[in-house]
Amino acid sequence: MNVGQIRQPPPNESSVLLARRSSLLPASYLFFTLLLAAAAGSMGTAARAETAHETKAGSRILTTAREAHSLSDEDAMLGLPVHLRGVVTYFDPDFGKGQPAIFIHDSTGGIFIELLCKVTCKAADPLFVGALLDVRGVSAPGGFGPVVGNPVLRVLGSAPLPPNPTRVGFADLKTGAYDAQWVEVEGSIHRVVEYSRSVTLCLEMRDGPINVTIPKEPGATYANLVDAEVRIDANAAPTTNANGRMIGVHLQAPNLSAVHLMEAAPSDPFALPSIPIDGLLRWGHFATPYHRIHLRGNVTLQWPGSSLCIRDATRAICAQTSQTNAINLGDLVDMAGFLETDNNAPVITDAVFRLAGKTDLVAPQPATDGEILRGGFDSKLIQIDGLLIGHDVASSDVTLLLSSGDAVIPAILPKILAGSKPGAWKIGSRVRVTGICSVQIDTQSHVQEGVAVTKSFRVLLRSPADVTVLQGPSWWTPSHAVFLLTLALIVTLMVLGWVVVLRRRVQQQAGQLRESEQLFRHMALHDALTGLATRLLLQDRLDIAMESAKRRGTGLAVLMVDLDKFKEVNDTYGHPAGDEVLRVTANRLLRAVRKADTVARLGGDEFVVLLQDLTELEAAERIAALIVDSLAAPIPIEGFEVSVSVSVGVCAVAAEAIAAIDILKNADAALYDAKASGRNRFQIYRPDLPPVPAA
Repeated sequence: MNVGQIRQPPPNESSVLLARRSSLLPASYLFFTLLLAAAAGSMGTAARAETAHETKAGSRILTTAREAHSLSDEDAMLGLPVHLRGVVTYFDPDFGKGQPAIFIHDSTGGIFIELLCKVTCKAADPLFVGALLDVRGVSAPGGFGPVVGNPVLRVLGSAPLPPNPTRVGFADLKTGAYDAQWVEVEGSIHRVVEYSRSVTLCLEMRDGPINVTIPKEPGATYANLVDAEVRIDANAAPTTNANGRMIGVHLQAPNLSAVHLMEAAPSDPFALPSIPIDGLLRWGHFATPYHRIHLRGNVTLQWPGSSLCIRDATRAICAQTSQTNAINLGDLVDMAGFLETDNNAPVITDAVFRLAGKTDLVAPQPATDGEILRGGFDSKLIQIDGLLIGHDVASSDVTLLLSSGDAVIPAILPKILAGSKPGAWKIGSRVRVTGICSVQIDTQSHVQEGVAVTKSFRVLLRSPADVTVLQGPSWWTPSHAVFLLTLALIVTLMVLGWVVVLRRRVQQQAGQLRESEQLFRHMALHDALTGLATRLLLQDRLDIAMESAKRRGTGLAVLMVDLDKFKEVNDTYGHPAGDEVLRVTANRLLRAVRKADTVARLGGDEFVVLLQDLTELEAAERIAALIVDSLAAPIPIEGFEVSVSVSVGVCAVAAEAIAAIDILKNADAALYDAKASGRNRFQIYRPDLPPVPAA
């Protein structure tokens, strides 16, 4: 990363520019610059002597943050000597595993100080935000840009934080050019997340959202910042993956005093005038996601801690909320939150709500798949009939698959609300489901004359009572068909014409049975969410692959793949995002292997790859490395980038060893060792690996 893109004067020009602009700069900036200049001047003869000595040795001393931070990765790895003096703009004594986080800033720019501690960091004890710091160390490559490594720190006194930070937007920060620099952002705070040692402010800027981390101050209040318009001075910091690639950006502000209030949040978010839902995002009342809005309506769905849907006299809408207090369907509530768009419909994010009045149940609107696909049903409470063709009760949400008209409709119910009822719904039953209609569109290809066209939809259920069985599975079975054929032969003696009619009906039903059997067989052998093979199909193909390898004298390999910390994805972004991560993971696994290989999902976030007819066992290691690398790429979901990684256990065997080895068990042991060794890697099975502990 070349921070030369930041508009800062070269070190040898700074004094000239300061002289030219001194009459235009504020006193605080002059004081800050003069203070750092005085500190730098105090290096005196000793620093010059050191510089002369290093020059003789062939290596110059880097004396400014800009010099040190502008190094290439190759030069940073040389461990060039660094001697800086600057003010601490961020200090957290423990940002993970006992390591402190330190940013300093001099008149040329900023840089991160990498202080590594084995047990405790006594060297960081005297540090504080605003400390004037003398730093001696060496250049080192950081997680993204260069840092100062092996530092020796000395506090010289205190100094003001740098004035006039560079004003940036989200698009500027995404370039990476402002890594470690002191910047200023402006926006509206949508959410405050408090942890034991830090606070995250979710800031909505004009051109995108960003998270700002602040060390938690005892006794400070942060909740009243939600919906406040603020200006924040902070250090820009990239979010990287394990390979040092920048996959996002965040800010680290020194303390609450760096948050400058431009417009305070309303003391009561529900005191704002309520807006009719039908007026949202329309001409004449176009609200942006910058500030909260107030809505009022009757509850049509609640998934505690996740979603809340309401309807007023004009239209319905759904909101994302972390509130868990239960309310009743039909209750009149006040809702305040930020307006955004999800697919082709408005949605409220970071919502809060309170009970506002009496219960008035909203009646569901009967609909067909054709009516819904023509539009106008998003977030409405609907009722639709269909044939139950499958269900998935193993994932975080219970998903029923209904066939209605020309559409296959997922009906989703959180497992925490489902209880034991889903097991009683039999495939082949005709059911009626009641729930909230959630539509999806493809804005790239499904737009006609500027109007988005609905591509598909799903139904969000509120409880098991929303599924009513209208008719059990069809009575028609092969044995029943034989009975009817026998009966038809007897009846032929009396009414020949009746036999013809019956035979036609039997043929029709037999065709339906064959189609149903094929559908059910496919569903039994393929995962409903990802379309991958199930454990049953995997075992069958593994047996075939083992026999083929013995005949041909080739090898085979099994790769056990497990998503790292997948529960955190569900907890942070919600279960629909988790399901999307599973689908993308499945597609990436399929692209990483040959068409003849098998990719299966065993349940949850666990996948298995079967590589058959291997002429060289080393190919399994290459494919495992490819899987780890390809799955490390972030997954875009509804405006966010979700970082994922996988651990892979590999068991590869030659033809002569196939009969005497438990391939799946050994691949699982290798996977367990890969996860125990830090995740985001693969491990080849060795006989000395410990077995997987019993669950």
